[in-house]
Amino acid sequence: MRAGRYLLLALSFIIYHLPFSSAGAQTLVELNCENLFDCQHDEGKEDLEFTPAGERRWTSTRYWRKLNSIGQEILSCSEQLPDLVALVEVENDTVMRDLTRRSLLRGAGYEYLMTQSPDVRGLDVALLYQPARFRPLCYDALTVPPLENMRPTRDIFYVQGETASGDTLHVFIVHAPSRYNGELETRPHRRQAMTVLLAALAPLAGKNVLVAGDFNDYADSPSLQFLEKAGLHNVTSKAQGAKGLAKGTYRYHGEWRSIDHVLVSAPLVSRVDSTYINDAPFLLEEEGTYGGWKPRRTFQGYSYQHGFSDHLPLVVVFSSSK
Repeated sequence: MRAGRYLLLALSFIIYHLPFSSAGAQTLVELNCENLFDCQHDEGKEDLEFTPAGERRWTSTRYWRKLNSIGQEILSCSEQLPDLVALVEVENDTVMRDLTRRSLLRGAGYEYLMTQSPDVRGLDVALLYQPARFRPLCYDALTVPPLENMRPTRDIFYVQGETASGDTLHVFIVHAPSRYNGELETRPHRRQAMTVLLAALAPLAGKNVLVAGDFNDYADSPSLQFLEKAGLHNVTSKAQGAKGLAKGTYRYHGEWRSIDHVLVSAPLVSRVDSTYINDAPFLLEEEGTYGGWKPRRTFQGYSYQHGFSDHLPLVVVFSSSK
């Protein structure tokens, strides 16, 4: 316990001395947090497994360890504080307030905005931002009307803001419906979410648009191809691990693939300086069945693993428009 406390103090000291991105560059991180729930039951939501008496024995100790782990994961993405962080699978305002105000990130100066979606488990998406680097002007939550036999899903989050260079940036954060009942059976559900997204993008032709999140689909899947045919560019389709350990953000049955993506409009393509996956060794563990490495996740089934997330962070660095 004492060693862990010293580590947090050391990391907190480092945060206060991390520089912002240079005036020209801007860094985006996208991360699926893997079930970042608090310990309380939200009325009307299927979240009882993430309570102290639930199947996962989700105690305050595990909760605060998870918050600090997510903070550590974000800070390890670049040598400078990321300007924008698109988070997926965060439960509510309590979680986001604790993450930004009371966890390892408390000295980083992040503000946040988030959705309140009809997702049956209560999961939402959120945007962390550095106020000195991004100033929100307006925001909205885009509801995805469920099809027949489709569970209510996460809203698509839209934030319009001004960057440090004076540009207007339109940010969309997506957590598309899962493949839980099979890829083919649930394909229309993800297409429905992309249809809602494209309707919101239509008035923004020629603008600086950034779409990030967990699409529960690969770069060559129909839903992502649907977006590319509409004029978006998947700038992370070939992103690899910065340390050479990961070939995707997610590993399933021994195969690295990416279901997390960042897409941009044409005006932003030339400003993409670099893209990579944060595969820092402490975020990984050995894959016993298939060999190699896999994300060091919080749970394996219902077995607590003391980890971070089953997804690795996706990072995009943009150069200045000036």
